[in-house]
Amino acid sequence: MSSALLWFRQDLRLHDHPALAAAVARGAVIPVYVLDDETPEEWRIGGAQRWWLHHSLSALARSLAVLSSRLILRRGRAADVLLGLMAETGADSIHAHRAYEPWWQRTDAEIAGEVTLHLHDGNHLANPRHLLNGAGARYRLFTPWFNRLLEQMPPPRPLPAPDHIPTPDTWPASDELADWALLPTCPDWSQGFGTWTPGEAGARAAFRAFLPKIADYAEVRDFPALPGTARLSPHIHFGEISPTTLWHHAAKQAGAHARTFLSEVAWREHGLNLVDQMPDYANSNGRAVFDSFPWRSGAEADADFTAWTRGQTGYPVVDAGMRELWQTGWMHNRVRMITASFLVKHLLIDWRRGERWFWDCLLDADLGANAMNWQYVAGSGVDAPVFSRMMAPLVQSPKFEMADYIRAFVPELAHLRDDEIHAPHETGVSPPGYPLPIIGHVEARARALAAWEAARTGHHDALADGGIALSGFDLIRM
Repeated sequence: MSSALLWFRQDLRLHDHPALAAAVARGAVIPVYVLDDETPEEWRIGGAQRWWLHHSLSALARSLAVLSSRLILRRGRAADVLLGLMAETGADSIHAHRAYEPWWQRTDAEIAGEVTLHLHDGNHLANPRHLLNGAGARYRLFTPWFNRLLEQMPPPRPLPAPDHIPTPDTWPASDELADWALLPTCPDWSQGFGTWTPGEAGARAAFRAFLPKIADYAEVRDFPALPGTARLSPHIHFGEISPTTLWHHAAKQAGAHARTFLSEVAWREHGLNLVDQMPDYANSNGRAVFDSFPWRSGAEADADFTAWTRGQTGYPVVDAGMRELWQTGWMHNRVRMITASFLVKHLLIDWRRGERWFWDCLLDADLGANAMNWQYVAGSGVDAPVFSRMMAPLVQSPKFEMADYIRAFVPELAHLRDDEIHAPHETGVSPPGYPLPIIGHVEARARALAAWEAARTGHHDALADGGIALSGFDLIRM
């Protein structure tokens, strides 16, 4: 019997898996996952994602074993590994889902030049290259892109998981998952990740638990102290549940009330739409004026960056968010915007430093979404508000009732009243050991606007005389 390789990437599931269905329909299937730290180069997956990947692959292997199949694990440059497996097993083709990250596109082209590679649309609501305006051009702004997407919705109905996967006569050797050392050990900083259940079953359970709340999503999603978000983003990133499944079940549950949730699912895909058009979007400003922006660098900026990463800025909501990220591998969406805005605008530190920190710490770190969100907050993106839009943490925190959220992650402030906890330094109740704000909001706003004016007009000399370091980009890899 001829066989085909089924190449898993960010689609670690059996339900609604068009590549799997196509491979099963034509003969024996050899499921393969390749841990490739070479091809993505600087964008190899970060530490938090490695923890998730270990558990997700373990869950996928168990699901395949129930169907008398198995998951072959190999490590190395994906093109070399897969072409080698083709020769080793005598497989006549490879089936995979289409991916839009630039390194996967290069890999796909290399493989397709040597063997038969079948790429299937099945990991996104729609192929972004098919969403065109009246002139036949692609969109870069979200709203018209989303409106065009809605015209093509609903997506095809989700496929069921197969009840049988044909097996090859002989299996190739597989790495042992434990040998990949994906889990942290010295120290084990993942103990706060215990609230997550990686894998397809965990994804489906989390979605079932969220569905009854979906009609209220638009009203409560901005309140971090409330259980209003879906917390599905890591499952979506690893493809443990398909966007098609989310769309159909959400629409069935809540009808028009599901639109806000579905727009968030689409927002993530819009990030890949941008990266597909601008492969260097995670490194390069979407607006040229930011190429000469006077970001701070040097020892003082580095100290501020460290305080930000450790949740020691003296702004309780910022500190709560950064500690939530480190402890749980996730951060509430509104707090992501607050913490990112604080780094970029209060501290005048290049958005790319924050982007890389999030890449290493987030369980759901996605190239397109991460780059798009940071450039959106910074104002440097193609679909971003102006730089002068600056979030005020001391306003955002009480407005969205974040007192209990702060108590959960900044325990040294837990004894403070709701009217004290958002700005303890202003009410004179800062406890010993909790830092004073590293910069005042009024001072930070004035400095940020001066920096923007310098970038916009090119008058950097006057800005330097005002005491802001202008020594250029300092992109420290984290």
